[in-house]
Amino acid sequence: MIRQTAMVTGASEGLGKSFAFELAGRGMNLVLVALPDTGLPDLSRFIRINFNVQVYVYETDLTVAKNCEAIFEGLSALGVSVDMLINNAGLGNWSWFADKPLSFYKTQIDLNITGTVLLTRLFLEQRQRPAKAYLLNVGSLGGQFVVPKKQVYGATKSFISYFTRSLQLELSGSGVQVTLLSPGGINTKPELLVLNHSLKGLSAASILEPETVAREAIRGLLKGRKEVVPGMLNRVMLLLDHLLPGGIKKLIIRQKLKVILKQHN
Repeated sequence: MIRQTAMVTGASEGLGKSFAFELAGRGMNLVLVALPDTGLPDLSRFIRINFNVQVYVYETDLTVAKNCEAIFEGLSALGVSVDMLINNAGLGNWSWFADKPLSFYKTQIDLNITGTVLLTRLFLEQRQRPAKAYLLNVGSLGGQFVVPKKQVYGATKSFISYFTRSLQLELSGSGVQVTLLSPGGINTKPELLVLNHSLKGLSAASILEPETVAREAIRGLLKGRKEVVPGMLNRVMLLLDHLLPGGIKKLIIRQKLKVILKQHN
């Protein structure tokens, strides 16, 4: 039996690392992609030993277009075809728009949008076998709600949502399952742990662990779901957002902005 191979970007920590463990636990070979010096070789050795699967490692910067091409060229030379692509790599922020330099926003857009588009195109291009293929794009509820201090990040995730839904229509009946993952807050990094622990009420209750999100996402992808929103509370919040009139939502956002401004001052 030929094992399927899954590629995970942003695989060295947080949600990407949880994806790697979840897929290895299902017996899939892995292609792990992350920036250099983020611990990827150590992670790959641990997975090889504990899950008995093949792991290919690419330490590279996905904001550089030729690096995306180099990954698939390298895999082709090894005779490896990717059956599942998890576009997880992304750069977030929680800051006022004027507080970040131009270089930050360029990197954020190049990684969150351009890298995802290029890898998706390359993934579909290398697919030759008739076996079913899987594509999971990691969006965010932040792309569906207007959130202060997440202006560019939210916009990039809105792009991912539109891009994924369009692909679902184009690839319908092609044998490629395309799923959008729209998570809320996730405890992925130390700085986020500090921020998330300061939250209260519904905001705190909506935060999930990366292992939970990865498990729900892969389960939904394999079941053929078009969108996965992990966590019951997040699904309820999304439903309310669709039901509430625009004027009410604007009042809620303005109130939230007042709270943030008060904390800032």
